[in-house]
Amino acid sequence: MVSAWAQHNNLVLGQVKVDDKSNEITAIPKLLSRLDIAGAVITIDAMGCQKKIAEQIKQQGGDYVFSLKGNQGDLHYDVKTFFTSSLSPAVTSVSYEGEHGRIETRSIRATADIAWLQQRHDWKSLQSIIAVTARRETDNKVTEEIRYFISSLDANDPERLERVVRAHWAIENNLHWVLDIAFDEDSNRTRKGHSAANLAVIRHIALNLIKAEKTSKVGIKTKRLKDGWDNEYLRRVIGII
Repeated sequence: MVSAWAQHNNLVLGQVKVDDKSNEITAIPKLLSRLDIAGAVITIDAMGCQKKIAEQIKQQGGDYVFSLKGNQGDLHYDVKTFFTSSLSPAVTSVSYEGEHGRIETRSIRATADIAWLQQRHDWKSLQSIIAVTARRETDNKVTEEIRYFISSLDANDPERLERVVRAHWAIENNLHWVLDIAFDEDSNRTRKGHSAANLAVIRHIALNLIKAEKTSKVGIKTKRLKDGWDNEYLRRVIGII
């Protein structure tokens, strides 16, 4: 299943099942076509970093920030080479985050001076390239990772670019992790017919309803238990009170 996650609203907006013997590249355009994305910024993992997907997003009135990895071959190589050369722009935004016994420092470099890249790769809507360096410090270990992105957004607001990149990972923490921990999704072995896809849709609906219920200040897993224990609370969650 490919899911669309609205980071600001903390909701699943839709999902499409990946066809058998296919991959996310064919499912993403179908999902996008079902959504009103005008004025939105769409972030997609490196699998979806494709020209046709970028063009579709722009045609529907949105903008994009795509993660860039080795699947894009020369484009990834050229962007990485640029940011590791003397031509690389200076850091324009730095943010800090401390939790779970670690400190993470994120610094961002971005540029819209990419005519040279356009000549080599012809991404018509491409406006900027981005490098985000994440440095993690724990009691006994320091690690550093550089992630690269391409975007239809201009580079003149690096703080916004940093927020967009950071918000992209919310789908891992607020959707996939919750479905695994609170719904035990990874343990489900339903495979027959359309059952797996149908159950995935039901879990997404249930998660949306539970997240929208704000009166109970407990976690998702506890809210699910309350739904089973208390019919009044269940009616409140599904919106019939």
